[in-house]
Amino acid sequence: MSDRTALVFEDQEYERAQLEGLADGLAATLARRGVTAGQRVALMTSNRPEFIVAVWAVWRLGAAVVLLSPAWKRTEVEHALAVTGAAHAVGDHDVLAGLMPMLHLDGPIDPRPGGFPKPDPGADALLVFSSGTTGLPRAVRHTHASFGAAVGHWRTALGLTARDRLQIATPPSHILGLLNIVTALETDVRVRLHRRFDLDRLLHYIEADRITIEMAVAPIALALAAHPRLETYDLSSLRYIMWGATPVTPSVAETVTRRTGVGWVPAYGASELPVIACNPLDGARLDSVGRAVPGVSLRVVSLESGAPLGLGGIGEIQARSESLMAGYLPAERTAEAFSDGWYRTGDVGYVDEDGWVRLTDRSKEMIKVRGFQVAPAEIEAVLHGHPSVADCAVFGVPDDRDGEAVIAAVTARGTVDPDELTALVGERLASYKRPREVVVVTEIPRLPSGKVLRRVLKESYGRPSDP
Repeated sequence: MSDRTALVFEDQEYERAQLEGLADGLAATLARRGVTAGQRVALMTSNRPEFIVAVWAVWRLGAAVVLLSPAWKRTEVEHALAVTGAAHAVGDHDVLAGLMPMLHLDGPIDPRPGGFPKPDPGADALLVFSSGTTGLPRAVRHTHASFGAAVGHWRTALGLTARDRLQIATPPSHILGLLNIVTALETDVRVRLHRRFDLDRLLHYIEADRITIEMAVAPIALALAAHPRLETYDLSSLRYIMWGATPVTPSVAETVTRRTGVGWVPAYGASELPVIACNPLDGARLDSVGRAVPGVSLRVVSLESGAPLGLGGIGEIQARSESLMAGYLPAERTAEAFSDGWYRTGDVGYVDEDGWVRLTDRSKEMIKVRGFQVAPAEIEAVLHGHPSVADCAVFGVPDDRDGEAVIAAVTARGTVDPDELTALVGERLASYKRPREVVVVTEIPRLPSGKVLRRVLKESYGRPSDP
């Protein structure tokens, strides 16, 4: 690694050696606080350089990082801490500090020489959260080996070299944010980290820093397409814009390309397997998430029998790779994610004779909002706690801005105020889980087993009510 600028944050520049020294210093402080190999350390922080310093510091001690979203509320953090058994905490967030002793990242970090051993490749490196369909979020366990393999896959898929420059405005507590940062720094790519998303700042720094790769999720893509002064920015340094986390909206992508001349590279991954497929950099297309990246094997199985299907057969996409997670916490949730050693993505689609992967539906019930997975059951648990709610079901509907929007259908005991229910969810859960709309219905459709027929709710949503 060179000593040139590795990370830029606002008006601060960091060389790789500076970041390493800060990580060594923070590791020494954590060791004095009792952090030891095999333990789990909760990290809840805003976008800032100390995020990656903290991750590296925890890894130096052979411990694992538990990534908590800074958007989470107390109930969500309590659940995450209980599931992972985190023994220590680092960050800058009052919610975490209110639940356990936390080393605050606003304090000084004294750089110091290294000397820490390399972590065991088979040891846990990080735990990120993925929403299941039947309960609260579960923790995804990645070892140093599995996450390291994902970094290699991402570097290859994006064609990264030390000549590239990128910027990150998405939360690093999400698997894609962390993957982008670590892959860039380990490839000697110069990274600008933004405190928060601001489109004009992103466009300004594409021009000022000569950014070569822009990372985008649906809200960023939509904002680009709608920006009234997009043509006034010099975006000629961009090799491409990567679209991830949600399916591509072709009209939005095509509008951006028409206005800027910059093409897109759609990709596909999951918290459990960070890089599954990616478009080729030359000849990318918007109707496919790409081809399986080298090192990832795919198969498609029947939704009815689970039997493997031939090319073109539509079924569940399943995958195997060295980059696959080690499992879930709670551990009993792991078995349901696998079939004969293959990871069940829950996505429905097919692979054509040329290897292009096309996603057509999701068998899982998660709602993807701005790339974040939202579990209907988690929101339903909050709504069921309101005395005016007799029954409820939460589902997602397509949304150009966010990928999907959360809709809650409720049956009422007497009268119910939809705004009050929306506010209740906002008080208990992260803002991206708040329903876009609460609709009052006469009945929640269910099977005899009690399972909610969310597809029926989706199909009836937006239709005029019968007179």
